[in-house]
Amino acid sequence: MQKQKKIPQRKCIACQERDSKKGLIRIVKNKEGQIFLDPTGKANGRGAYICKDVECLKKAIKTKALNKAFKIEVPNEVYENLLKELESYEN
Repeated sequence: MQKQKKIPQRKCIACQERDSKKGLIRIVKNKEGQIFLDPTGKANGRGAYICKDVECLKKAIKTKALNKAFKIEVPNEVYENLLKELESYEN
């Protein structure tokens, strides 16, 4: 009998939906304090996951979910950059 490979599950910080690690996009805060999208899911730093949907990111901005996830005050410019990155990533 062959063992089934376990698929890592993560939760979206905006809508709280669980999905496979590959079904979500990772947002990373590295040691320098930079916050950016990590489509590979392998960048060093603290990670938070969000759905591949602009609406989920907008909800995360509204609820300041990244502030809670990274335990810092995230500037509005960072949220705007993440929105632009996600929109370009979707196309």
